[in-house]
Amino acid sequence: MKVYSYVIVRDFGFAPNPFYGLCTLATCKPNIRAGAQLGDWVVATGSKSAGRAGQLVYAMQVSEVLDFDAYWSDPRFAAKRPLLNGSLKQLYGDNIYHRGKRGWVQADSHHSFDDGKPNPANLVRDTKTDRVLVAHRFAYFGRAPVAVPARLRRLPGTQEDLCCPGRNHRVAGDEMAHELEEWLDELDRWGLQALPPAFANARRATTSGTRRRVRGARS
Repeated sequence: MKVYSYVIVRDFGFAPNPFYGLCTLATCKPNIRAGAQLGDWVVATGSKSAGRAGQLVYAMQVSEVLDFDAYWSDPRFAAKRPLLNGSLKQLYGDNIYHRGKRGWVQADSHHSFDDGKPNPANLVRDTKTDRVLVAHRFAYFGRAPVAVPARLRRLPGTQEDLCCPGRNHRVAGDEMAHELEEWLDELDRWGLQALPPAFANARRATTSGTRRRVRGARS
């Protein structure tokens, strides 16, 4: 069992997508999606720029791994397909890729251009790894992150901070994975605990009829 840790700078509830009772990582972070195996933990902490360094935004334990076509066609994840005239959690659905006759199809979504056309840069990065991570067991804190205990931040045998990996990600082994799991069990705050921080700005934008402007090209 391992822990994959990274810093999340912008959180729209897209990557990860913590809605409908399952946490999914279907876009962005191709190297983490390539490496994480069943039972591993993926965690993200807040950024220094947001004043949330060392605070846990979410933790998910991988319970399923699907390819994009399986994710797209599985009825369990139909609600995670983006619906741009729906609610905010429908707007930021992450079930956006499947194969067509000419290659990858990118649904009109947070990762497409504002006019709905596919964004090649996002498409290439996302489909670099044809794997979607699914977690039944997760804790998503969104706009109300919780401080990670000091004992869980220092990587064993190093001076590196698990919660501050810069632009990349860090991987910790079995010992820290078990300690993380024990802490989360003690915390006992599983599932969706708070909405994504970006929802506040998105809600203001959608009320003024400018929903497309808040989607952004990258998550």
